[in-house]
Amino acid sequence: MWYNTPVTKLLGIGYPVLQGPFGGNLSTVRLASTVSNMGGLGGHGAYTLTPAEIAELCSELGKATDRPYNINLWVSNNDVPAEGLTDARFEEAKNFFRPFFEELGVPLPEKPASQVVSFEDQVQAILDARPPVFSFVFGIPSADILEQCRKRNIITAGAATTIDEALALEAAGVDLIVASGFEAGGHRPSFLASPGTSLVGTFVLVQQIKSRVRTPVIAAGGIATGRGIAAAMTLGADGVQIGTAFLACDESGAPPLHREILFSDAARQSTLTRAFSGRMGRGVTNRITIQTAGREHSLLPFPLQSRFMGALRQAAMQQKTPDLFFAWGGQIATELHHRKATGLMQALIDDTNALLP
Repeated sequence: MWYNTPVTKLLGIGYPVLQGPFGGNLSTVRLASTVSNMGGLGGHGAYTLTPAEIAELCSELGKATDRPYNINLWVSNNDVPAEGLTDARFEEAKNFFRPFFEELGVPLPEKPASQVVSFEDQVQAILDARPPVFSFVFGIPSADILEQCRKRNIITAGAATTIDEALALEAAGVDLIVASGFEAGGHRPSFLASPGTSLVGTFVLVQQIKSRVRTPVIAAGGIATGRGIAAAMTLGADGVQIGTAFLACDESGAPPLHREILFSDAARQSTLTRAFSGRMGRGVTNRITIQTAGREHSLLPFPLQSRFMGALRQAAMQQKTPDLFFAWGGQIATELHHRKATGLMQALIDDTNALLP
């Protein structure tokens, strides 16, 4: 059967369907446990969480499901220069974005703090909590961290946007490689070259990687239906990761306006932009993404740009102003049909069953 793959065998799950582990409060225990309880692998992004919060999250997930789940971290989580953010650069960003803040009646924020949670401290919380799966993006953890995961029977999964990144992940000994195509919503997790030069489509990337590695490969980006799963598996993927379709479900942490945008005609167009976080990511095209195109010098480094834009995003949500609200989402958003994770997961299983032996 199509679902008997190296991924299901390794993870001990019924179907090789992984839910994208969203960061920034877009993941929930409810969504992750729903997917896991239905035979897939639920995921939860934790890159903004403190070690104590990661420990609590794993405890909550362990109570919500007795099946495997995935916790995701960012290996590289700070682009702020060593000397910090200069006043001149902050003033440039304020002057550029001032009209948007004024339109919504929001005061311009103060200079955001540069501190971020240490990846090493977060990893220690992962090692202590021992989640079934630890996935990561924007790099590869040290050999010692990966060895500590193996000793604790924590399965590891790393994201690759190019052949070279996949080869590096395999050389490091990760258990699974997530082939992340440029169609995918959210951040581009490139780490060996710039995201702008690592824009390979999912179905090309899967074939490129699959022919060069022995590690099981998971296709991510542009998949939201059984047809997408069937296509990925036919091209050699051992599993799929689905983000936007699960993000649009009521069980996710996405605000109602975000979910409505994903189901609207606006989702026909998406953009790769740094305007909302400081790192390149894909979301639904809006007025801000259009006006910031070519103005990279006016943006703050990650994660300061995200903190700077937080009040504007909140105001746009409260005032129901979608053209100033950034909604993460992939190119497949036009094919969304389900608002409940249970309905989506069942449709994915049934539709793939009808297409593949």
